[in-house]
Amino acid sequence: MNATAGPELAVDVRGVGLLGPGLESWAAASARLRDPLLWQCAPTLVPAPQRLPATERRRAGAVVRLSIVVADEACAMAGLEPARLASVFTSSTGEPANCHTLCEALAAPERLVSPTRFTNSVHNAAGGYWHIAVQGRRPSTSIAAFDASFAAGLLEAAVQAVTLQEPVLLVAADVPYPEPLHAKRPLADAFGVALVLQPGRQLRLRLCEDGLASRCGQLGLDAVCDSIPAARALPLLIALARGEPARCLLEGWGPGATLEASL
Repeated sequence: MNATAGPELAVDVRGVGLLGPGLESWAAASARLRDPLLWQCAPTLVPAPQRLPATERRRAGAVVRLSIVVADEACAMAGLEPARLASVFTSSTGEPANCHTLCEALAAPERLVSPTRFTNSVHNAAGGYWHIAVQGRRPSTSIAAFDASFAAGLLEAAVQAVTLQEPVLLVAADVPYPEPLHAKRPLADAFGVALVLQPGRQLRLRLCEDGLASRCGQLGLDAVCDSIPAARALPLLIALARGEPARCLLEGWGPGATLEASL
């Protein structure tokens, strides 16, 4: 362990939700994560979130739908009422298709932007849709930290769980940009993960100065991890699936800001 590591936070992971390439849910994919050599790549298929009314499902963008699907799975596994949970939503991309459409509208002579597009352009759109859908009145935080968005969200959610002494829902989701933005910021596919964290001892987190993030042990999963910011969670998810003592380093947001996660 690095001698310059910072103070430690300790939480339990009470629920997990997952959706990504070759990973259709946490319940279905955890066996493949225990042995990454069993994993096979397949495109991410995001189902319509049944929690949203039909009108809202049509309005919601891909990152909102992805976030709600994984959040629902994590809350169901935790056995907790979603409305009672504070939440942290983190994303590097936000809603890329909506961003693309807004850029097109602003480049047109009329420069007309629909109210729905404007509403969905804010970074906390996913958190807003979720709390409206579950009728939640607990605090919600939305974060972006480029490729370190998952680590930043995990740290924030753990801080809140320990400070509030209650469970907190973390949701991380990213989806690809359309062209021409995709050429500048390529993401391989959609990936979403949700964790329900509560005060405990299972998962210990601290900032350290080790620079290299942990790997998955399988070239295909490593490629997913490298090419989608939310998928930086994969080394931690593999450790959780195995349920064995492990130490993961998650990509941080600068020198001295690697997040160490130990089970």
